[in-house]
Amino acid sequence: MTALEFQKASTDKKALEDGNTFTPRFDANGLVTAVVTDAGDGMLLMVAHMNAEALALTIETGIAHYWSRSRNALWKKGETSGNFQHVVEMRTDCDQDAMWLRVNVSGHDATCHTGRRSCFYRRVERKDGVASLVSDGSAPLFDAKKTYLDAT
Repeated sequence: MTALEFQKASTDKKALEDGNTFTPRFDANGLVTAVVTDAGDGMLLMVAHMNAEALALTIETGIAHYWSRSRNALWKKGETSGNFQHVVEMRTDCDQDAMWLRVNVSGHDATCHTGRRSCFYRRVERKDGVASLVSDGSAPLFDAKKTYLDAT
């Protein structure tokens, strides 16, 4: 565990919403949602989750860390791909149960495990009463199969 620890989440609504004490409210699984955007152009890059250790490491190192629910493991973004997320600014929402990270991405400037810049590369459209996905045309910036041996 890291040296940074968080105070217990406040039950005082005014203190939680207007105070200056950071008391993140982790859910029943010990996670907060993290929304990640590009610090330069504001593009939505990804949504992930952080446990207390990932949040503390992100604050301490300036490199984004997350909790992988599928792998059940701590995850330093960019450790495998080289596409590190350097945190420019971190914010929390009004009740401190979600984080917003504004980042600069090094490497290929790609965030998605598919090799694309953003995980949000498809639009949901409705046609003839059926919802389908339509690509925005963004191509992978690196070969995900070579980078991630278990990529699917």
